[in-house]
Amino acid sequence: MDLLVERVDVWASSIDDKPGGLAGALEVLRDSGADLQFIVARRTPETPGRSIVFVAPLQNDHEIRAATQAGFNVTSSLHSVRVMGADKPGIIAELTRKIAGKGINLRGVSAAVIGTQFVAYLALDSLDDSSQAMEILQGV
Repeated sequence: MDLLVERVDVWASSIDDKPGGLAGALEVLRDSGADLQFIVARRTPETPGRSIVFVAPLQNDHEIRAATQAGFNVTSSLHSVRVMGADKPGIIAELTRKIAGKGINLRGVSAAVIGTQFVAYLALDSLDDSSQAMEILQGV
């Protein structure tokens, strides 16, 4: 199976949990020229009135500078691997089973299908886990 497997830096920012909070954060990145491929936003119940947004990738100094000024930081505790390939029924189940079979626990997964292709972002707990997951997936 042909898969594109890459390590990806995920950036995060705390935002106001109000109408326009997410839009404002994303507009800063858009205005810097960022072409985001991954966005996840959610409320943070432990901090009422706040939400968090995760984005990837930021690809150059201009985008990184704008993101940093807007409150985004690379998530040092979240090690992410992006996997892309041809979609087929059960593909994510198959890939996550191969990772689990080597004793690696995933802390999160986001996946989608667009046309005939899938893209998945796998979140792992450590750099070592992400390196091992990449080796496993590159061998599929």
